[in-house]
Amino acid sequence: MAVSSAITEQPAGKEARPLRLCVVSNRCMPKDEMVRFVVGPHNMVVPDIIGRLPGRGIWLSADRNVIKTACNRNLFAYAARQKVQVSDALDDQVEELLVQRCTEFLGLARRAGQAVSGFVKVKGWLREGRAAILLAASDGSNVGRRKLRQSAGNFSEVCLLRSAELGVAFGREETVHAALAPGGLAENFLETAARLSGFRPVNRKCDE
Repeated sequence: MAVSSAITEQPAGKEARPLRLCVVSNRCMPKDEMVRFVVGPHNMVVPDIIGRLPGRGIWLSADRNVIKTACNRNLFAYAARQKVQVSDALDDQVEELLVQRCTEFLGLARRAGQAVSGFVKVKGWLREGRAAILLAASDGSNVGRRKLRQSAGNFSEVCLLRSAELGVAFGREETVHAALAPGGLAENFLETAARLSGFRPVNRKCDE
């Protein structure tokens, strides 16, 4: 899985993953590092974040610059073998959909008792080894994050979502710290967050 400075991930066992061809780089890549597009109604190119929309898939690396290149070079029409309509803000649409998908996974985890928010609760989970992922708001203070990083345990870190976006998942106006327990929801969240990292600039304070 692609890892940026906004995501630090603990090593995992390597498994064979389905590959798809990126129409920009012409390289085969794991599809969980890519974004699928289809041609929808009125020949409009539509992002298919979940990968379930009908139609022939057009695959691109999950990277803002790659999508812009595909738009500028008319590669969607080339791959679809027909004239298509492409939004000028297609890269922003993908980012928004990935954020929405991340918050959906977090919301499901919260309702299932697999996620908590708040400094004290998160610190407790980290110390007890119950957390697989530590989340910190990208626009929050780094003081608390540094303290939480010192907690014992083996966990990944994600510093991509803004406090208001994390708040959506936890039913609050803003959330700065959260933790996610191991399991399928954590794996799905981390995969989606890795794709989102290709659309958001690295926040250098998250590396401090």
